[in-house]
Amino acid sequence: MPETNAQQGHAAEAAGRRKEIVGEVISNRMKKTIVVEVVRKKTHPFYGRVVSKAKKFYAHDEKNQAHVGDVVRLEETRPLSKLKRWRLKQVIRQAALVPEHTAAEIK
Repeated sequence: MPETNAQQGHAAEAAGRRKEIVGEVISNRMKKTIVVEVVRKKTHPFYGRVVSKAKKFYAHDEKNQAHVGDVVRLEETRPLSKLKRWRLKQVIRQAALVPEHTAAEIK
């Protein structure tokens, strides 16, 4: 019996893993929601050239801590809305803040 319990525990642990993806925040204009673009690069099977494919993911950001340009890690979760299936797990790298210039300063 102890072996069976150990096997069941291992199977439950493997089934409980959630997918994680890393991408760059391209929008944070919604409340508690960010849009993250994930770029995947793959070699073309015939031509051998590296082709990049980009996909957008909507993610839940409870504390509104991610900003445009940040590199973030997302974790898969239950459906939270029509489009949101991911949640923010970690901000890996924050974008460098560039001071905004007004039109008067530029002239």
